[in-house]
Order: sequence, then C-alpha cells, then structure tokens
Amino acid sequence: MSARGHAFGIDIGGSGVKGAAVDLDTGLITHDRIKIATPQPATPKAVAEAVAELVDQAGWDGPVGLTMPAVVLDGHARTAANIDPSWIGTDARALFTEALGGRTVSVLNDADAAGLAEDRYGAAKDLDGLTILLTFGTGIGSALLYNGTLVPNSELGHLTIDGVETEHLAAASVKDRLGLTYPEWAERVSTVLGTLEALFWPKVFVAGGGISRDHEQWIPLLTNRTPVIPAVLKNTAGIVGAAMAVAAGLTP
Repeated sequence: MSARGHAFGIDIGGSGVKGAAVDLDTGLITHDRIKIATPQPATPKAVAEAVAELVDQAGWDGPVGLTMPAVVLDGHARTAANIDPSWIGTDARALFTEALGGRTVSVLNDADAAGLAEDRYGAAKDLDGLTILLTFGTGIGSALLYNGTLVPNSELGHLTIDGVETEHLAAASVKDRLGLTYPEWAERVSTVLGTLEALFWPKVFVAGGGISRDHEQWIPLLTNRTPVIPAVLKNTAGIVGAAMAVAAGLTP
C-alpha cells in the first residue's frame, strides 16, 4: 500500500537494512521500523534482495528512497563503507529499480539523508543559512544544507588537518580506541569544527551519531564559535531523509 503525503525510506547500514513509511507532514514514521540483517558479504545483489524482502514485508507499492554508506553520483555508488567493495561503480539506482519491480527509487548518501531530515524536522528546523550536520561514529559523516537545499557528498570527514584526516582525529571510534576522556576528545572536535567554520561559516553545526546521546558531557566543552546542537531524530533520520528524497525526486 501507499498513502498520500507519505513516502517510504530505507536506510542501508553495515549491520542492518531498516525501513518504514514516513508521514512527510510531520517527519514521523507511521509504524514500527522493519529491520533485516545486512547480508554478509554485503554485495549489491544480496543487499538488493534484502531491500526487496523488506518492502514486501511492509506491503508498500509506491516509490522508495534508499540511503547508503557511500558517495552517490548520478545513481552510482563511488565509495563503499561497511559494505562490500564491489559496490564501487555499481549503478545502485538501476539495481534497486529492477529489484523493486521497476518502481521509482532515489538513492543518496546516508549522512546526506540524515542532514535532510534534521534540517526539515529535527535540530535545525526553521533555521536559515548554512547548516552542517556531522555524524560522529566509526568515521565522520557530513551533510551541508543551505536553506534546505542539499549540497550532496560533502565527505568532510576526509578533510585533512595538519596532515591528519578529520575522522582519524575526532571520530567517536578514536575516543574509544585511545581511551580519551570527554574533555580530551572535545578538544579534538573543537579543532575540527574550528577548521570547518573558518572555511564555510555555517549558522549551526548539528552533531549526530550515537555519541550525540551523551551531548551534555561534551558539547558544553567545545570552544569553537559556531553553535553546536545535538541531532534529535536519532536512528530514524536516515529513513526519514530517504523518504524525503524520493518524494522530492532528488537524484544526487
């Protein structure tokens, strides 16, 4: 089934393929998320089959938006993080269109999808100017939005500061691996944010990723000038952003 004012989003991650219908008026999912374990190895064929199974379980017959841990250009995956390297160069849009019986699909980067959702429904709702979302996890994902318009595939986690990629300096995984305290890690995050704000002059940073749940322990310690606010949509952001993308006909 499909419903007016609703769209279906799927978030493909390294451990799970998650999906749900989204009410585009509110940004809320309309039923419990369906989750299928990401196939191992996460090859294009195997993931496409998992996506088809999920949509079948949901009984959804309309367009589907999908988000992936990859740079996506003209529907093609150009990188592959936590999925099989065979994705690189794959026409993901054509693959999922075929797997879903020819219906309309949209495919975009996972951080970009989260940024779309947080900008319209979440932490940056009703803010104008440039918003930069950063997801702190194994690496650092990023999304740039100017007055709601996405600049896709920013990949700011690979920006180099003093010869070190930002995600190697300040990802949440670095904190865990080195046993850093929150003040020690916040100093590294401040260095990253200070560099980004000197380049882009955003109105606000939105901090996402699992560590954003502990934002009270580190956001007040940051020393950069731009306000930093925690993401609010948590584990639904990718699904919501994917649904938004297909509803808008977004094709990075």
